[in-house]
Amino acid sequence: MWKPRIVFWAGALAIGVVSVGFAKAADWSQHMFEGVRTSGSWAFLLPLVMTPLGFALCAFLAARLFPGSQGSGIPQAIAARHFKEAEDRWRLLSIRLAVGKILLTLLGLLSGASIGREGPTVQVGAAIMLLTARIGGIAQARGLILAGSAAGIAAAFNTPLAGIVFAIEEMSRSYQTRANGLVLTAVILSGMSAMALVGSYTYFGATSLNVAVPREWLVVVVCGIGGGLLGALFSAMALRVTRRIKRWTQPEPLRRSVLLAAGCGLAIAVIGVATSGSTFGTGYEQAHAALSGEALSLSYFIEKFAVTFLSMASGIPGGIFAPSLSIGAGFGSTVGELLGVSIGLAAVLGMAGYFAGVVQAPMTAFVIILEMTDSHEGVIALMAAAMLGYITSRLVAPEPLYHGLSRAWIADVIRAQRAEARTGTKTD
Repeated sequence: MWKPRIVFWAGALAIGVVSVGFAKAADWSQHMFEGVRTSGSWAFLLPLVMTPLGFALCAFLAARLFPGSQGSGIPQAIAARHFKEAEDRWRLLSIRLAVGKILLTLLGLLSGASIGREGPTVQVGAAIMLLTARIGGIAQARGLILAGSAAGIAAAFNTPLAGIVFAIEEMSRSYQTRANGLVLTAVILSGMSAMALVGSYTYFGATSLNVAVPREWLVVVVCGIGGGLLGALFSAMALRVTRRIKRWTQPEPLRRSVLLAAGCGLAIAVIGVATSGSTFGTGYEQAHAALSGEALSLSYFIEKFAVTFLSMASGIPGGIFAPSLSIGAGFGSTVGELLGVSIGLAAVLGMAGYFAGVVQAPMTAFVIILEMTDSHEGVIALMAAAMLGYITSRLVAPEPLYHGLSRAWIADVIRAQRAEARTGTKTD
């Protein structure tokens, strides 16, 4: 009885440790890129070479050494829960893929990609939990994938409630008492191990969110509906473009994937150089500045939207959580400046509306932003912005982004099954 429990607890603790190490390495990668970019009078042009080459290398390594590591990682975790056979789940959530996911995400950040580590942490957490199922002989593989995904989100942002809500609302789309017991335990243990290493902290620091006058309620509506429309545009474009890219790369998957990544990297570098480097990386600094009341460029959210979309279209490993929060904060900053209200207030509301519009998970959106900004006094306004963003997005783009992307991974595993059946050999 005790062996499965001990293995499960060890896996949950390991997710917290790995998440903290991943976060530190991601910050180092971004700082290294920024250091090189600002190292001399002509160094600001280095991304025109570094970024496309880094993207091409990422795409090559992902296709050749770590197939299944591309993109966010959340669609792979969702897809793995659809399969009953352990080997099929292992194709998307192996430890080798988890290692590759971390390394290639760091390489992407080192190249200036507009990606985050939070989505990759979900795939890594799910892979660790799937390994515990193998070692401990635990039968609840689908529940463990859910638990690992939740623990990854919780440890990545230091948002335990958001991890639980994300697992229920986005990953499983249902409430299962037994599985959610695993989720709760995994979130607690991973959070404890992460806190033991870095202490308790708020991701963006404390932010005041007090909506009192009619103009501020107008900002709630504008950020909710406008953010939802912008998020729906990103989601619909991402689903359509990734499907077309998959068809285009099929004749020569390796060569065309590398060329596509290099082209996207070059476009990102051009935009980054033109914006003095503000669009490179996760966008954490810009989002934090907006939440602190510092107005961003009126066009920042459009520029960040473009480079985040290009980063996703390139197919390199990396998530969209952190860049999406930055886009939302930039949108809110623009709305706040145009309507003459608090930039910090509008930035928080813009984050809620846009993020809910992209992921179409309103509870996850407002809970994760609530925990990251410690803005409990404005919870009603935050919920309203997230709900407006979700409703608007559903009207424009009915298919949720991560579940739409997961279909391609399900199809890949089925094709691999059929290829094995024809040849009688195992593929990884």
